Amino acid sequence: MGVQEQIGEALKTAMKAREGERVSTLRMIQAALKDRMIALRAEGAELTETEVTAVLSKMVKQRQESVRAYDEAGRADLAGKERAEIAVIEEFLPRQLTAAEVEAAVAAAIAATGAASIRDMGKVMGELKARYTGQMDFGAVGPMVKARLG
Repeated sequence: MGVQEQIGEALKTAMKAREGERVSTLRMIQAALKDRMIALRAEGAELTETEVTAVLSKMVKQRQESVRAYDEAGRADLAGKERAEIAVIEEFLPRQLTAAEVEAAVAAAIAATGAASIRDMGKVMGELKARYTGQMDFGAVGPMVKARLG
């Protein structure tokens, strides 16, 4: 069963259990996926599992930024709502890699691309994104790759 089907099933279950906040978040996920599907269809492409993971990762990142902003503004109620949405979205993302697994993935990507200098950083990041989308924070991985190549 694909991620989209899992989201549909979770929505049905949440509706039956009358979980309002969860239903709202799941509908928001479906709407974001439908928007992406329409955009891809215009380009003549299909919505793949990789695309679904990228959309979900982007949604989590947006909410994390909102949590930070709400915390700084002293709005714990809104920050809590965003954290609840993050928890629901993350249920459908692949397992996050541990620090050791990220280190190994970076080393493997550098070896696979034959990267030797900082100029090859784009190749390495492209390799990592192709294999590990949704499984690691690329904002944190970038400096790690830069340190290894620089």
